[in-house]
This record gives sequence, structure tokens and C-alpha cells, in this order.
Amino acid sequence: MAPGKDGRLSSDREGLKADFLRRHGLVDAQRTPLAGDASTRRYERLSRPGQASLIFMDQPPVETAPCPPEASPDQRRLAGYNAMARLAAGRVDAFVATAGWLRSQGLSAPEIIAHEAGEGLAVLEDLGDDLYARLIESGTDEAPLYEAAVEVLARLHEATPPPVLEAQGAAWPFLTYDDLALRTGGDMFLEWWPKFSGLAPFATDAEAEWEALWAPIRARAEAGASVFCHRDYHAENLIWLPGRNGVARVGLLDFQDAVRAHPAWDFSMLLHDARRDVSPEREAAALARYLEIRSDVDEAAFRADYHALGALNSARILFIFARQVAGFGKPRYEAFMPRTWRYLERCLADPDLAPIKAWFDTHVPPEARR
Repeated sequence: MAPGKDGRLSSDREGLKADFLRRHGLVDAQRTPLAGDASTRRYERLSRPGQASLIFMDQPPVETAPCPPEASPDQRRLAGYNAMARLAAGRVDAFVATAGWLRSQGLSAPEIIAHEAGEGLAVLEDLGDDLYARLIESGTDEAPLYEAAVEVLARLHEATPPPVLEAQGAAWPFLTYDDLALRTGGDMFLEWWPKFSGLAPFATDAEAEWEALWAPIRARAEAGASVFCHRDYHAENLIWLPGRNGVARVGLLDFQDAVRAHPAWDFSMLLHDARRDVSPEREAAALARYLEIRSDVDEAAFRADYHALGALNSARILFIFARQVAGFGKPRYEAFMPRTWRYLERCLADPDLAPIKAWFDTHVPPEARR
């Protein structure tokens, strides 16, 4: 919390959390903090003798506002980054409504035990600690994990999400990952990579060429925005639940920023995973499995869009990590950058993306890719 007017660090947030737990009969639960990520959310595990553990979500109201459904591009720019990128600003009602819709599709989003969206607090079902990333690190065969993750995406892509997601008294507009949202993520690479890498700011003509190259790709992405997109679909947000059946074996986390997007986007998140190496062979097997399940999909068009949007997504992720290091003083994110550059270069090997590869070769030389 920010300091109060008296200069002391406010304890209001902790008091609010204790009151919430008291109202919901959980004040006596043992609270154990869990590791955080790049977001402003905090999680704790609630333990009670003889009962299943729960997860306590705390989302303080510290972010800029999310995107109003009817806001124009200019209004979104004035509102700030979350509105431009169509991020949920961590809103608990977005999480609750999205979780309910996912469960209605037979998928394993956490059940919501209690929530008060206005306070930014919720208690969730505890899906356990078997994150894909940790299991694979410990030697578990990744093949069935990735195959199940692909089957979840196929299930999601066969469904038609409504304009508004609703569950347990929460409602959240289900917006499209549109041109402005896509451009926001890509263009901030231009701002933040020089700050991180020590390059001189990109010249005006280089920025104009960047826009000319990416504009038709963004147009394809918006035109193809037809499916539920988790938006952060990777091995740190997927939990293996082998006691469940079919697509329910994949526990889903961190989906509150979901949007209507191109089917290729979540594949880039899964297979261009900045925190772990996904081999070209695993990538090929995952794409083949998806195209086998969804035989109605135009394979050539899907693969072309996957490479193009994968390149855009990789540039977006590089901006996020550069900002974490150069803007927020979090050097641990630098370790993920070389891998993300390799994914970007893998995408740019597509001959159709040769002009974008040439832009990077000209303006971001190898020594500035770190």
C-alpha cells in the first residue's frame, strides 16, 4: 500500500483481508504466501485441519482502469495501457466470470468459494502444485501434458463465447483482441528495447517501416478473432490433474485477461514459452495434433498466421521483460530474453516474414539481442 497522509505505511489492506476471511468463516485458517509473478496480484494458501486447502487471491486496486466496452481508440489511449491492451487490470469479477464460463465448458478452472470484487479479494479451489513447468523439470514426460493442453485449446476453439461472461453474480465483457490491443504490445518494443539494450532510439523511418510491416498482420489477427483466448496459456499457468478425465485433466490459472482472439495466439503462448524451452519437435507435434482434431481448419493459413502472430507475440514479450528490467528494476526477467529471441527467430524463418526479419537484422543487430 502507498504511505498514508501521516507518512506511515497503511495497514488497511491487511485489515480488509482479515475482515473478508472472518466474514467467510476462514479467519482461523493458516495463511502461507505463494510465489508471485509479474502481476500486482498476491496469493496465499489457506490451510485448515481436516479440510481441503484453499487459495486466497488478493488484487489491490493499484492498476489503471480496464477497457470500457464501448470506448473508442482515442478514449482507450487516454485511459492508459490496460485499456489500450484490453487487459482486465486484475479485476476479480473478470476472474470469477471467466472461471464460471470455463467450467461450463467442462474445463478445470478453480471453483470460486467466496469473492468480493469491490475489495479485490477471492477464495478459490486449490488445484494443487503440479504445474506443468515443475513436473517437466522433475522429469515427467511432457508429451501427454502438451497433447492434453492442445486438446483444451481445440475444445475452446469449438465453442462460441458470449459477448458477456457471467457467473456467481459477476459479469465481464468479452472483448476482441483488436488492432489497438495488438499494436500496443508490439509498438512498446520500440520504446523499451533501446532502454534495455543500450541501442539508440529507433529513427522515425524505422518506426514507420515497423508499422507498415505489422499493420497487415494485425489486420489478419483481428479478422480471425473468433475464439476464446486465455492469453497467458503456458506451462506456468497449467496444472496437471490426472485424477480427472479428458480435457478436465488440465487445470487453468491466470485467465482473467481472456479475450476473443485468433486461434493461433494461445498456441504462441504455449509453444513460444519464455520460461522454458519448447523444442521444434514438440512444437510440430502440438500443431499437428490440433490440425488433426480440427480438420476443418485451413492448415496453410493457420501455420502462416501462427508464425506471424508468434513473431508479434515474441516482440510483445520482449518489451514486457525489457520494461521489467529497465523500468521496474527486476533483473531476473533478463534470463528469459535469449530464449524469446530464439522463438522470434524461429518464427521469422518463415519466408513470408522475410521483410520483418530484414527489419530486425538492420535495426537490432545480434549483439543487441540478449
